[in-house]
Amino acid sequence: METFERFHLQILKKRIESEPIRFIQVLYGPRQVGKTTLVRQLLHQTELPWHYSSADGVAASDAVWISQQWEAARIKYRSNEQQSAILVIDEVQKVENWSEQVKKEWDRDRAGEVDLQVILLGSSRLLLQRGLTESLAGRYESTYMGHWSYPEMNSAFGLSADEFVWFGGYPGSAALIDDESRWKQYVRDSLIETTVSKDILMMTRVDKPALMKQLFELGCEFSGQILSYNKMLGQLHDAGNTTTLSHYLHLLDTAGLLAGLDKFSPNKIRQRASSPKLQVHNTALMSAQYPESFEKLKGRPAEWGRWVESAVGAHLLNATLNSDLKLMYWRHSNDEVDFVLQKGEQVIGIEVKSGSGKRTGGMQAFSKKFSPEKVLLVGDEGLAWQEFLELNPEELF
Repeated sequence: METFERFHLQILKKRIESEPIRFIQVLYGPRQVGKTTLVRQLLHQTELPWHYSSADGVAASDAVWISQQWEAARIKYRSNEQQSAILVIDEVQKVENWSEQVKKEWDRDRAGEVDLQVILLGSSRLLLQRGLTESLAGRYESTYMGHWSYPEMNSAFGLSADEFVWFGGYPGSAALIDDESRWKQYVRDSLIETTVSKDILMMTRVDKPALMKQLFELGCEFSGQILSYNKMLGQLHDAGNTTTLSHYLHLLDTAGLLAGLDKFSPNKIRQRASSPKLQVHNTALMSAQYPESFEKLKGRPAEWGRWVESAVGAHLLNATLNSDLKLMYWRHSNDEVDFVLQKGEQVIGIEVKSGSGKRTGGMQAFSKKFSPEKVLLVGDEGLAWQEFLELNPEELF
């Protein structure tokens, strides 16, 4: 855990120790990726007085709760000879109108020259971004903490590349991997069920939560495959429409569970109208719902290849959430490229082949049509997929 958190901890410490205090610090990301652990490490390393509180069990309508926490931190600030103090509010998005209350208290401190360092933590990217842009514009810096990468899981827990492909990047579940049935139960109950049935319902109105859960399960089953919304409807039991599915897929994406990648096209209208390529954010989400074991899956090259491709896709997808990279796919007629990574005007085509027998046709057609910066074959005769998972995708450009 130390290797992963040191990088984010250094960023946060540098911002907290800066003088004068300029911005609220916001840390956000999916559940169970270490946000609270990182902040607790910071608090135990600092000599400044601090106050930590979580809104996890607070009534959403409690309009004064944030003000109460703020006042508790101010008391510690005034009773100490230190020049500053720290206030941490965890799961802040669970309080209604949280951003307006934070703005009021922050502006009051700035006017009164109260040097209170404020750190906000949240697991809902959609709710946080909405509040930040509507009320706190110009008052915050944000740090995204995403799913753990292969080097991070290998360094902290000793996972091999194969184990990472199966067990994914959830550090909290790493202690359970020797008992696979228990590990699966933990991921399903503590991560998937909590996020789908609790966190997402906070973001917006969901008329058909059962349909959204079915969509998530379908996305895990077909991760790495292109599926039109009409075909999705044909696979689902609950009645719905393509607009509803598109909306639910967006919610699952903002929660760090399942994304629908757009087709790469210079024509933005065609790009947005394309069938999505389903892609999990973390391969643990696939494995936890798969009926067979890790060892049995590895003995089935075609199925194992889908897990490897999804691990590569998740690696690329998570890289886009903290950078200006964009991830897509490309298909025309029978030609297909698994992933298209874009940075500004530069484009890279990436094909994944991991012993599954999947054709790699399409790269030549893609190169001829778009003249990409480079094309990359991952697996088999190209760059080993294990090595690719160790790369920072930004370094490909």
